[in-house]
This record gives sequence, C-alpha cells and structure tokens, in this order.
Amino acid sequence: MIKMNVGIIGGSDGLGKTLVYYFRDEFNVYISGRDHQKGKKVANEANVSYIESNAGLANISDMVIISVPIQHTEDVIREVAPFMKDGSVMIDVTSVKEGPSRTMAEVLGENVEYIPTHPVFGPRTTDLNNQVIVLTADKKGKWYDKVYNYLKSKNMRIIETSAEKHDFMMSIVQVLTHFSFISTASAIEKLKVNISETEDYESPIYNLMIDMIARIVAQNPFLTYNIQSRNNNGPKIRNTFAEAVLELRDVINEGDAEKFVEIANNATKNMGDIKNALGRSDKAIRALNYEYTYLNKMIGHEVGLKHIYSGKIHVGILESVDGKTAILKNGNKTKELRIANIRILLDNELYEWKLKNLDKKTASISCVFPKNVDAETIRKTVLNMYNIIDINLVDAYNGPQIDDGSISLTFEVVALSKDAIENVKKLFTGFGGIIR
Repeated sequence: MIKMNVGIIGGSDGLGKTLVYYFRDEFNVYISGRDHQKGKKVANEANVSYIESNAGLANISDMVIISVPIQHTEDVIREVAPFMKDGSVMIDVTSVKEGPSRTMAEVLGENVEYIPTHPVFGPRTTDLNNQVIVLTADKKGKWYDKVYNYLKSKNMRIIETSAEKHDFMMSIVQVLTHFSFISTASAIEKLKVNISETEDYESPIYNLMIDMIARIVAQNPFLTYNIQSRNNNGPKIRNTFAEAVLELRDVINEGDAEKFVEIANNATKNMGDIKNALGRSDKAIRALNYEYTYLNKMIGHEVGLKHIYSGKIHVGILESVDGKTAILKNGNKTKELRIANIRILLDNELYEWKLKNLDKKTASISCVFPKNVDAETIRKTVLNMYNIIDINLVDAYNGPQIDDGSISLTFEVVALSKDAIENVKKLFTGFGGIIR
C-alpha cells in the first residue's frame, strides 16, 4: 500500500516534533523548520526527511500540518498556499482558531481542503489515548472523514465546533487559567517568598496547585503571551478576572463576611459537579502519596524506575528517599532521580526488563533429599522465587554413594543473579536436602 506523504512545517520543535513520532510509522513524513541544522538533526534522529523549503514541502505533501508559533501561522499559510497540491489538505494546530481559519478560507484554492485543528495537549504528551482534539472546519470535504476516523482510531476525544466557539471556550480553559496562574506566581515573586521553604508547611492541595502553576509558568512565555494577546475574547476575560480579584479584596478588607460567603457560595455553585472534582483531586493526592509510601518501604530493596519523558529505565537498590529525589545504587554507580519525573515499574515490567537486559546465570545444583521428596513440588516452588527464570530436573541418582533412604537430584537453574542461585540452594536445604 502506498503511504501518504505528510509534511509538518515546524516539525523540529514543540508539538510539531511530537507529531513526527506519532506519524512516522504510518506515513512518509517530511519536516521543515527555521533552523536547518537543527531540523536535519531531528529528521535524522526520527528517520524522516527534511525539506529546507516550506513551499517545496507543500508541493510534495498530501497533508500539510502547520505547527509554528501562533504569531507566524497566518503568514506561513499565505506562504505555502500557492504550492499546495490539488486534492491535498492543510491542517494547523494552533490554539487560536479564528485567524487561521479565516486566512485558509481566503488564500487556499478550491481544490485544497482545510481543517483548522487544536490538539488540546502539549509536546510532553506521550500518548494520544483519551487526549482532546478540536476540529473547527467550516465546511467538510473528502478529507474530513479520513481525519476524523484516524483520530477516532487513536481513541482521542474529538470535539467538533466553530472557530468562534472554540476561541471563547479556550479563553476560559487557557486565557483565564494562564492569566490567573501567572498572576499568582508573580505575586509570590513580588512577596520574595522562597517556594522551597513553603514545602515544610504545604498541604497536598497546595502541592498540586504549585505544580500546576509551575507547569504553566515554565511554558515558552512567547507562546503564553500570544495565547493571551491573539484570542479576541482575551480583554473581556482579563478584565473580568481583575474585577473579581478587586471585589474579593475589598470585601475582605472591609470585614464583610456575609458578602464573602455569598461570593464563595455562588462561585461554588457554578463549578459544576463538585463531587467529581473532589474525587479527581483525591485520586491525584493518593497517587502522589502512594509513590512516596511505596518507595520508603522499598529502601534497601531492588526497584525499577522509569523516567516518564526519556523512557529510560533505571534498576538498582534503593538507598534513600527524600521529598524530591530517590537514590539508586547499581554496583559502584549511584543515580539520583527526581520522583516527580519517574514511574515505579510493576513487578512484571521489572521482570521483563531484566530478561531483555541482564545476562542470565545458569548453574547445576545437586542435592541429596529424603527419598520420598516430590521433585515437582520443589521445581514449582523455585519457579516462584525472585529472579528465577527456569528450573529443570536433569538427573536423579540413588547409587552406592547415597543412603538407601535418600536420593540425589540435580537441577539446572537459570536465574538473573548469583544471589538468586544461592537462594535456591538455601531453599533446597530447607526441604531437608544436603548440597553435594
């Protein structure tokens, strides 16, 4: 089957770079970028093709995805529109939709379809499953169903709406939340508060809030600014927020408890399903507490920790845990890992990793047992031991050197460590055996 050509303008950075890794196994992917050296490096690492010219990329692509900073999106649409193939489709992935939608409608030819799109997730997202994506097509051509069905096959949550409705909703989801979070972070900075000192006093909710604020503040500030400035609803949203802050300040400063309660109650009623909100936040808190509790219990024992962004797995003896880091020791090497950036491997995941990455140890163990011993029971017991891969009975002997009431059994044991083999010997003696 001939693969479709997908061209990603801006494929060397941010969300565009993330899309490369989603699409490369299913399509012929081409990328372009402002920094050709960087773009070629990304293309080489991802095993896709780099095209220096945006126009050249558009000319060979069945689907062109524009993933550039918001302030450049409409200019890039105008730049490549004359070079789009007949029967192709243009998609943009910016978080503001009215401007790009209007520009595509103006400059693209009749034989080129366009689907303004907003993936409501960032470049750090590693799985499309259950992620939200918004489609704001003002007309639907032959490409629309193909794109919709592809997204559905990835189990994405698809929202179909107008560009105007999208931008209003995002003025709440992004403009208001970003503005309020950055305002809070700015107030903390103006108060000259050392965040790390507050950790001794923090509640789980405060901890989650600070993490969410830090996540927003740490984004590219130019991106955040353009989300604020290019959404037509922005001025009304920011003014309303400022009015609400000033009203609440004045009510408290004036000692008007009744008015404060009224404001708080009205705000609570408008928050929707409070039980669901409490449930989700409780889950988040329990998840955080579980990790710390589990890690503290595992100090002195072997654990596997997977970095959630790089995907690298670290295995070793957990030496210590503090509020932010876990210290792993593997032989003479020590590794310090930030707990926020790791996932604890399940037992079966750790076992599979060991099978793929560790050298297997094989040993033949001969042991004299009472003659009525059940060799199969021994074998099954050993198979359930930690770091044991396999065990088989290879010899049974009761010749002149063995007492009449005894039998010598030889097992071949395959394990992941020498310690595991030594533990098998201890088990054999526990069954009443004597190692030969």
